[in-house]
Amino acid sequence: MTSENTDTVAPEADWDARAADFDEEPDHGLRDPEVRAAWADRFRAWLPGYPADVLDLGCGTGSLSLLAVEQGHRVTAVDRSPAMTERARTKLAGRAAEILCGDAAAPPVGERRFDVVLVRHVLWALPDPAGALRHWRELLRPQGRFVLVEGVWGTLSPVGMPAGRLTALLEPLTRDLRVERLSAHSRLWGKDVDDERYAVVATV
Repeated sequence: MTSENTDTVAPEADWDARAADFDEEPDHGLRDPEVRAAWADRFRAWLPGYPADVLDLGCGTGSLSLLAVEQGHRVTAVDRSPAMTERARTKLAGRAAEILCGDAAAPPVGERRFDVVLVRHVLWALPDPAGALRHWRELLRPQGRFVLVEGVWGTLSPVGMPAGRLTALLEPLTRDLRVERLSAHSRLWGKDVDDERYAVVATV
């Protein structure tokens, strides 16, 4: 297992090249009905119970955005990869969603504000996660919330952001914060996992 001090920056990845097979991972494409249902159940607990404006940063092919829209929310989704955003547009065509190509750390949303900032497996890979969180905090309305899914992957050369590191960054920015440990919930991942996976839901 990893220590609470583990915090690494991801190597630069060619996300355009990975877009074609990105959805093959069970928790990316959510093609397995059980995996999809498991994420949908989490979203019902994490997202507001009313139609909300959700900003999905690092949206990939838009699978989580689609879940949010299906639960009655309005989504603005951002990814820096043109190939990913094109697949997200196809997946969300005709839905209450806007797909933008841009940097997740500084999304191109102008003066707009949101009820939820949703980010999965992105924050750990940013060069300045503390700065990104401060900027995202400014994009939230009063009583808005962060929904952040992160983890630490691998044992020999672990990469990621431990929950302790993320909560330390969030505490000055939020007034209510809870961590949900997700490693034991194999239905979310389509397999058993033994590394650190978790979600942080924090209200501002």
